[in-house]
Amino acid sequence: MADAAPRLTALAEELLGAPLPVRIRTWDGTEAGPPGAPTLVVRHRRALRRLLWQPGELGLVRAWVAGEIAIDGDLYETLDRLAGLFWERSPAGGKARGALAAAAALRDPALRAAAADLISLAGPGLPPVPPREEMRRRRGMLHSQRRDKAAISHHYDVGNDFYERVLGPSMVYSCAYWEEGSTLEEAQSAKLDLVCRKLGLGQDDRLLDVGCGWGSMVLHAAREYGVRATGITLSAEQATYARKRIAEEGLTDRVEIRVQDYRTVNDGPYDAISSIGMAEHVGSARYLEYAMSLHALLKPGGRLLNHQIGRRPMANEESYHVDAFIDRYVFPDGELAPVGRTVSLLEEAGFEVRDVESLREHYALTLRGWVENLETHWTDAVRLTSPGRARVWKLYMAASALSFERNRIGVNQVLAVRTPESGTSGMRLRTRDWRA
Repeated sequence: MADAAPRLTALAEELLGAPLPVRIRTWDGTEAGPPGAPTLVVRHRRALRRLLWQPGELGLVRAWVAGEIAIDGDLYETLDRLAGLFWERSPAGGKARGALAAAAALRDPALRAAAADLISLAGPGLPPVPPREEMRRRRGMLHSQRRDKAAISHHYDVGNDFYERVLGPSMVYSCAYWEEGSTLEEAQSAKLDLVCRKLGLGQDDRLLDVGCGWGSMVLHAAREYGVRATGITLSAEQATYARKRIAEEGLTDRVEIRVQDYRTVNDGPYDAISSIGMAEHVGSARYLEYAMSLHALLKPGGRLLNHQIGRRPMANEESYHVDAFIDRYVFPDGELAPVGRTVSLLEEAGFEVRDVESLREHYALTLRGWVENLETHWTDAVRLTSPGRARVWKLYMAASALSFERNRIGVNQVLAVRTPESGTSGMRLRTRDWRA
């Protein structure tokens, strides 16, 4: 076979009903497609079998994670070009009338000949085994404490050394707060300080950090604002790392790290609670419970800073489904909600929402910084985890950066108060004085 690339390009364009915006290079050394465009490299025909057995995004991602396809050229440009065909395609567009055409093509008599040629290109064989980096078996009720712990472990317990390479010295795994010319480290420090100022932290205040990660928020708050902080996480590896950092800074008398679910915390009241990049794991069915739990842990007048990724509202919210790639490889059981729903549920739980700030563009910059770190330390990242895991992180961070840039998703800081019955919130009249 010495014509795989031209055949595959013609088939893809027939199935998608649109010209391919990238070149294709196949395992036989042939190429086809627009000259000068980024190249999608199909290294093994097994990649096509994955798409035949699992049409759609999941089959494509499995081929990427397994190293059976690659990109020769700028990753962001390539994903941007493909987004319009695969992930952002209009339901009415193209012959296949869908996001990826193979499934529809196999049901459409007019396209069966093209599908048959695709089968001949893919070659015979049983469904390829999914890459080991994929999380498939899940036990227990969705968002039960046991299942949430397993999901968190899948994402975060992949090695602290790996995360050091990706996140940098700050070890902050959430959106940074950028200024023109700032570095990733400076932007992450600015974000932590912004949270502290929004919470109005002061000497000896009690702070609860829900989903504390590697301890960066509690360390910053204790060191710079003199608080007494408790950080909780479901990741044993994160807790070990955070405790070591706290000991090295001599703050063990002020900061405690627990491996604990937020639903089991019962040592309130706290003066303030920060939840930074954690609420995406809660799930829509549990979100009101989450909000009520945090409300109950705050003293009257206490503040919550909820920093959370949000998606755009849909005309039919019941049609929302979690992205297959994210659910299987990145954040199992994670769910995104529109910011309006988040605000409504916080208020239903008893909070008074005082401020909402969008940091959408800031997250795009942050993700590009993480991708740059990963590429710089690629050999180490592969050695510390696996080639497949490193490819998962590179794809998800680059694709997420584009999603923020294209306004497909956003991230918002919601400041809420457990306002006493007297109505005295304790907030300044000029609410955003924390920017000074």
